[in-house]
Amino acid sequence: MQSSRALRALPVVWSLLLSPSLAAQARYRVTTDGAWFFQEPGGKRLARVARGAIVVGGESQDAWQGVTLEGWIFATSVGATPRAGYNLAVTRAPEENLRSAPAGALIARLPQGFLLTKVAEGTAGSWVHVTRAGWVERSAVETLAQVASSDTGSGGPTPGPRPGAPGTPGVGPPDSNPSPSAPVDPSRVESARRTILYRAPEGAPAGTLAPSAPLRVLGRSGDWTRVELEGWVKSADLEIAPPGVLMGITAAELRTDPQRYAGQVLRWTLQYIAEQQADELRPEIPNGARYFLARGPLPEHGFVYVIVPDAKRPQLESLSPLATIQVTARVRTGRTRFLGNPVLDLITLETLP
Repeated sequence: MQSSRALRALPVVWSLLLSPSLAAQARYRVTTDGAWFFQEPGGKRLARVARGAIVVGGESQDAWQGVTLEGWIFATSVGATPRAGYNLAVTRAPEENLRSAPAGALIARLPQGFLLTKVAEGTAGSWVHVTRAGWVERSAVETLAQVASSDTGSGGPTPGPRPGAPGTPGVGPPDSNPSPSAPVDPSRVESARRTILYRAPEGAPAGTLAPSAPLRVLGRSGDWTRVELEGWVKSADLEIAPPGVLMGITAAELRTDPQRYAGQVLRWTLQYIAEQQADELRPEIPNGARYFLARGPLPEHGFVYVIVPDAKRPQLESLSPLATIQVTARVRTGRTRFLGNPVLDLITLETLP
């Protein structure tokens, strides 16, 4: 991986001097939603890389491709680290975004503790330019040369690296990039008309998007597309999570990466179903312990097990089936062995109207 190490050690200005053919050979586009970034081939999973992200290629090994993540992160979200070979680590919990440029396209979501190397002279206001070498599965990426070849053969436009991606041709002031050659980012879309935003497929509406609202595609499932919307709201209209409590985490995220969320405290809105007693069919719950079955977090339709300590059991007596409740609970496991449901340890419970 000598070539990749050399690339990430150079300032951005040097990567801009690379010939177009070398840049095409050395760079890959991620084609899988939430592709895993590994420490080593088949080793520890470190972070999720966004579909469409451009990464610098290194050596390959069987079904694995060495890559270097290169991008920008908030300076307040990283801190110094003594770990050999690195000088920064992500300090924000549970994660922080790595972007192609300050406020640019999403490259990856880096968990707390993720190690990074700061690029020489790599600061821009409140942003820091960083890199990290690792590995991805070769099936999760394609070379930019392959993308251009396949699209040209089909008569479609020839995309290139995203605007603002460090080390790619065409980066410069807006006037220096003619629109006919502007690369296409398939993850960037707009609402075609006034559109209802749903909290989950077939779930309850969460709001309405005006025509031409800028969106980023995070994933697709059947007739549905999960999108990310960036905008501004008045601070007085926000509810701030208590210290150490995560909000907005879905059960699907827990099931996908149970180890990551184990021990984390969540706030969830659930639909209470019934109180039960654990048996040997639920090994993640102490045998004989009392727990309640709930649906959620709303509007998700899956089931959740919430273990109830003795001090909280009187609160359950006043609950009726299908009551809507809000709980603060600690994740015991994100996915049970047999049914795949999350298991939580109850901390607080409140009945909602």
